[in-house]
Amino acid sequence: MTDWRAVIIGFLVATVLSIVGLAIPGIGQFVAGLVGGFVAGYLAGGGLGRGFWHGLLAGAFGGIVVGVLLALLVALTGWAAGPIGGLLSGVAGIGILLAALLVSFILALESALAGAVGGLFNPRSQSSGRARGRRR
Repeated sequence: MTDWRAVIIGFLVATVLSIVGLAIPGIGQFVAGLVGGFVAGYLAGGGLGRGFWHGLLAGAFGGIVVGVLLALLVALTGWAAGPIGGLLSGVAGIGILLAALLVSFILALESALAGAVGGLFNPRSQSSGRARGRRR
């Protein structure tokens, strides 16, 4: 099961570091993706696979959010041009959304690899019950 807390924290770490990383274009964003993915994988724990999954989600989350907002903006803007404009911009919005989703998951691979490493550093399993101090 996905630990959304780990995903959101990893996404926020990557977002803050990428804003700071604007001082070093390209490298700053690359490092931000690595650190955000590592944090998500470490917090999720559970080994390679679980860390990979959480790092992938944390890295792709920003692209997904931006893609959805951009697609909605394009789709809604077209409605000002009437029914034909709405239809055309709606189709364009769906295309933009699908392209943004694909690109965000491809670019999130670095975060996924860092998440796998983070998962190795924290091998605890969420299902063990000890993950957050819970008793069985």
